[in-house]
Amino acid sequence: MGIGMRELIIILLVVLLVFGAKKLRSIGSDLGAAVRGFKKSMSDGESESANTDVPQIKSERPDAEFPEVAKRDGEKNDRGA
Repeated sequence: MGIGMRELIIILLVVLLVFGAKKLRSIGSDLGAAVRGFKKSMSDGESESANTDVPQIKSERPDAEFPEVAKRDGEKNDRGA
């Protein structure tokens, strides 16, 4: 039960009547420019991520442990078991 040709033509005619031909032309060109810009930024991002190595940050010390959090987490594990 998709949209047939008749329904599509009716929708396009209603849109044409609501916005007008001049406004539809500007909406179409703006939409096309937006899609081109999106595609360009996606391809630039893909090429940039492929060309550069992302340095990994390694910690020299272990994470800090807080007694209140460890105690509370221990109580949750005891109740859950």
